[in-house]
Amino acid sequence: MEDYNELIRQRFKKLDELREMGAKPYAGRYEVTAAAQGLLEKYGSIGREELEKGRITVSVAGRIVALRSFGKACFGHIQDGTGRIQLYFQKNALGEGKFSLFKKLDIGDFIGVKGALFRTKTDELTIDAEDFTLLSKSLRPLPEKWHGLTDVELRYRQRYVDLIVNPEVKKVFLHRTRIIEAIRSFLVSRGFLEVETPMMQTIPGGATARPFKTHHNALDMDLYLRIAPELYLKRLLVGGFERVYEINRNFRNEGISTRHNPEFTMLEFYMAYADYRDLIEMTEQMISTVAKEVLGTTVVEYEGHTINLAPPWKRISFLDSLREAGVTSDVLTDAGKAGDHAKKLGANLKGGEPLGKLLNEIFEAVVEPKLIQPTFITDYPTDISPLSKRCEDDPNFVERFELFVAGRELANAFSELNDPIDQKERFLKQVTEREAGDEEAHQMDDDFIRALEYGMPPAAGEGIGIDRLVMLLTGAVSIRDVILFPQMKKEK
Repeated sequence: MEDYNELIRQRFKKLDELREMGAKPYAGRYEVTAAAQGLLEKYGSIGREELEKGRITVSVAGRIVALRSFGKACFGHIQDGTGRIQLYFQKNALGEGKFSLFKKLDIGDFIGVKGALFRTKTDELTIDAEDFTLLSKSLRPLPEKWHGLTDVELRYRQRYVDLIVNPEVKKVFLHRTRIIEAIRSFLVSRGFLEVETPMMQTIPGGATARPFKTHHNALDMDLYLRIAPELYLKRLLVGGFERVYEINRNFRNEGISTRHNPEFTMLEFYMAYADYRDLIEMTEQMISTVAKEVLGTTVVEYEGHTINLAPPWKRISFLDSLREAGVTSDVLTDAGKAGDHAKKLGANLKGGEPLGKLLNEIFEAVVEPKLIQPTFITDYPTDISPLSKRCEDDPNFVERFELFVAGRELANAFSELNDPIDQKERFLKQVTEREAGDEEAHQMDDDFIRALEYGMPPAAGEGIGIDRLVMLLTGAVSIRDVILFPQMKKEK
């Protein structure tokens, strides 16, 4: 640490020396005429003699990431938003004063460089610097062996440094942007309208989760960061928008793990006059199309598994998946036996849970981890699906599916409940569970009931976790690897 502090002191000293030499260490606008990757693509195949004959002069800017000094000359690399390119600085070309200024530069500094393209003896495309401008002095040295750091939290906490020195990290977030762009294109091409709904809500609805609570001073009222946009998007169905979607943040006051961050990005979309069967096919098409557009393939490697995203995907009902896992019929039909079985599997039960919730605890323990290839689990218990339409042949189950890939949930969808009387009864049941101590149970939302009473068309809706989808398509093992600034404990 002492050595590190000494390096910082040396840089502050150089900062003072640069100012004494008349330099402006934190300059303003600089005209850039070319980017590193563009130069490599355009001139990478042009030979040495042709470059010298054509004398192609460019102006580039970026961060110094390498310097190799040879007395009166120096090679270096700068990195811009597209990649890296080599630079060559000579005392004879720059002059005594400018070269002295150059010698005060460090790895990490931002500079602008003007010069002509040429090829070195090793045939590397290089800019022969005729002039340079210091744009921003870096006062902290970049880590020399970032890849060897064992403190992964430091990489998440100082993402700005992580992005500088680890090109593969930057690539993940470029992929993330392309994934979201491809999703938008897919939905817009099918007539969906992108909308925005409130992030702060008087009633946290649309999911069973514990919310974050805040207070609005001017209105003197408590508000909650949203756990889902669902109920507002369905209000728009009532209002006449037949196909809507939103890509935005949800906030849940729950645990942090490799799969969970307190704030995360969700896609939710709703389609009038459809049911969950329509969304099964649409989900297959969307995710396989996105993979093809972004990665060029529908086959991905993830945590040692080769996963094929080409449709069709396996479909199996919730009960049948439990039967396949060896759960006996008496457990599937008796809450007492289901509770005993769930406890043996390590479930943390408070007592009095309905059968559907107990079966879901068993499902998460014995079925979910084994769902490696894309699998739709359909027809969930009504007990754990307060917003879904009941199955016509069995009211104990609803028209709902969850998509699992690589042992984790990726999407949740259902035929939307549009019966206001049934919806109110289910809300009341959730309120009873909440009063019994279940903090994640749904609250009563009278305005949503009122909206349904005006009439909502039959519809299907779905939520897809963007972060988890990016994890799958980029091979990331932790959700923190696909969120630029994941939530961290306070720095000591």
